[in-house]
Amino acid sequence: MNNERILLVSRPKGTPAMSDFRYEEAAVPELKGDQVLVKTIYLSVDPYMRGRMNDTKSYVPPFELNEVISGGIVGQVVQSLSSDLAEGDFVIGNLPWQKYNVVNDISVRKLDSNIAPLSANLGVLGMTGLTAYFGLLDIGKPQEGETVVVSGAAGAVGTIVGQIAKIKGARVVGIAGSEEKTAYLKNELGFDEVINYKTDNVFEALKAACPGGVDVYFDNVGGEISDAVLRLLNHGARIPVCGQIALYNLEKMDVGPRIQSQLLINSALMKGFIVSDYAAHFEEGAMELAKWLMEGKLSYKENIVEGFENTIDAFLGLFKGENTGKQLVKVAEPENV
Repeated sequence: MNNERILLVSRPKGTPAMSDFRYEEAAVPELKGDQVLVKTIYLSVDPYMRGRMNDTKSYVPPFELNEVISGGIVGQVVQSLSSDLAEGDFVIGNLPWQKYNVVNDISVRKLDSNIAPLSANLGVLGMTGLTAYFGLLDIGKPQEGETVVVSGAAGAVGTIVGQIAKIKGARVVGIAGSEEKTAYLKNELGFDEVINYKTDNVFEALKAACPGGVDVYFDNVGGEISDAVLRLLNHGARIPVCGQIALYNLEKMDVGPRIQSQLLINSALMKGFIVSDYAAHFEEGAMELAKWLMEGKLSYKENIVEGFENTIDAFLGLFKGENTGKQLVKVAEPENV
C-alpha cells in the first residue's frame, strides 16, 4: 500500500509559500505489537503551526526540516493488532500529515461518532473548543453584564469564545475582516456588536461599541487591533492571550506601544496560555462543550477543503482570512465496516 505525506523542506521567510513544502509517496510499514493502521478522514490546519516552522524556542519543538508535518487528525482504523481498537473505530490524535498512519493504540483516542459529526472533534469539541473554554473561563472570567471583546472573532476559537461569553451573560463585541463574517457573528451567533477591521476605524468603532469600556479582551491577533482594544480597558480587566496571527509572518520583531502602563493603571491581568496547560481538565471541558452543543447553546461553522493535495492551500488560506470557523481538510470518506 502506498502512502502520501507532506514534508517541510525549508523554513518560511515571512508568509509561507508552496515551495516550503513537498508532497511525496512512501510505503506503509507493517503493523506490530499493539499498532493500528489509521486512515485519515479529516486533517486540521491551524495558525500555531506557522510558529513551529521557525527554528526558535517555543512551547513546542519546531518542525524538523525534511520531516513530515504533524497536526490534529480524525481517522478510521482500517487494520488492527490492538485489543482496544477494532477495524472501523474512529480515532483522534496528533499525527503526521499522511493519508495513512501506523501508530500505537495508546497514541490515539477512540471517538463516539454518535455525539456529533466526526469533524466537530477537531473544532468545537476538540482543541479549538477547549482553547476557547479554558482561556475565557479560567483567565477571562466573564461576569454577567460585562463587556467582552474578541479579536479574530470569526475564526475557529473566536466564534466559540463569543458564544460562551454570551452563555455567561456578558455583552460581546467581535472584530473580524469581512462583511460576511461580521454578519455571521451578529445574525447567527448573537454577538451584540461587530467591527470590520478592514473598513472601520477600529479604535473609534470600539469606543462606540464599548461605551462602558472593556472588561475582558480575548486576544487572537495581536498587532494594531490589540493596541486599540487595550486603550479601552476597565479597572480589573482580564486579557487572555491566545494567538498573535497578525505577527506570525513578520520577519522582524514587532514594535508597538508599551502596554505596561495600561495594565498598571487599570490593575489589569494579561496572561498567555496554551491549551495543553489544562490537559488534566480536558474531559471536564469537553463534557461541558458537548452539553451546550446538544442544548443548542453552541453552534459552529467549518470551512472544509476537499482533497489531501489541497492541504497546503488550506493552511495558507488561514493567513488570508479565507475561513469562517474551523479550517479543515477532508482527505477521505469513512469506510463501511
